Amino acid sequence: MVSFGSYPESTLAEAIEKTIEARRLIRTGIDPVEQRRADKEALRQAVANTFGAAAQAWYEFNLPNLKPATAEKARQYLDKDLLPSLRSRPISVITAPELCMVMAKIEARGALNVAKKTRQWLKSIFRFAMAKGWVVDNPAESLGAIAKAAPATINYAHIEQDELPALIAALDRCTGSTLVKGAIWLSLWSGNRPGITRTLRWSELDLDNALWTIEKDREGMKRGYAHLTPLPRQAVAMLRELHKLSGTFEYVFPGRNDPRTPMSNAAMSVALAKMGFKGRQTVHGFRHLVSTALNERGYQADWVERQLAHGDPDKIRGTYNKAVYLEPRRKMMQAWADYLDTLKQGGNVIPIRKRAG
Repeated sequence: MVSFGSYPESTLAEAIEKTIEARRLIRTGIDPVEQRRADKEALRQAVANTFGAAAQAWYEFNLPNLKPATAEKARQYLDKDLLPSLRSRPISVITAPELCMVMAKIEARGALNVAKKTRQWLKSIFRFAMAKGWVVDNPAESLGAIAKAAPATINYAHIEQDELPALIAALDRCTGSTLVKGAIWLSLWSGNRPGITRTLRWSELDLDNALWTIEKDREGMKRGYAHLTPLPRQAVAMLRELHKLSGTFEYVFPGRNDPRTPMSNAAMSVALAKMGFKGRQTVHGFRHLVSTALNERGYQADWVERQLAHGDPDKIRGTYNKAVYLEPRRKMMQAWADYLDTLKQGGNVIPIRKRAG
């Protein structure tokens, strides 16, 4: 026996319609009572499986495979940008237009990189929910089609090669902080990113073997992998001198106000501005300068790219090419440092082209 509502909430016509539907189910071998229970359970599950619960399940499932910095960003973007408006919504009823409104709020505050990453995570959350059977489609799949375009990339300012002698001369004359001056020189000698250079720790240096080892996932490393930097003789000599100033601290270039912290982001930029290169040469621009100089002098692109800690542009080749080219890079960077010395001394400039063989 099955009842369909009660009078006056349900009309006779509605009861007859539901009776016909129940008889149809019986003819197809389906128990209408069990079907009703299944429908109620599906509704209960839909209400219970909120976006908040799905996002949390997705986060916990992926957490073991996320880098600490990535996990922190994912948690931050979930809590700040997605959960406030979507947390209690049944995930099965969320639509693409609803997600578009969420993304529009993020883009409205100019956080286009946050929006880009959030779109990726939304797609991943809904794929996870599809695999769990909580949703039947992915409303986040096409969000990129209406994404606000990012502004054109602005390259970091850097001088031309023929202006390098003037820069070296200005740096040699600079009477500012020895530590800041040393950080600029190390940026030029190594080609490493400014954030990596200013946060250099004494524990990363092996001066006897002229090596600077950057561990995997070290903060400041854009791609997250380990990196080995050969140090020219000039860098080793300077670092030994700096050890007399900052050797008792963790950082080679400690902060001016608090030596327990690394040098500030602005320290080297301010020094370059005082030297007359404001708007013409940035600290990050040293990487462009070094790359251009070494490539123009005929060194193998693999050596230069590895020195700059760039990923191999050929992803398949990059998977198997684990060589760090340490010895050829050591010779290359020593020749580069010697070349900079000639500029500092104002003598005849000898090209540092790689010798054949």
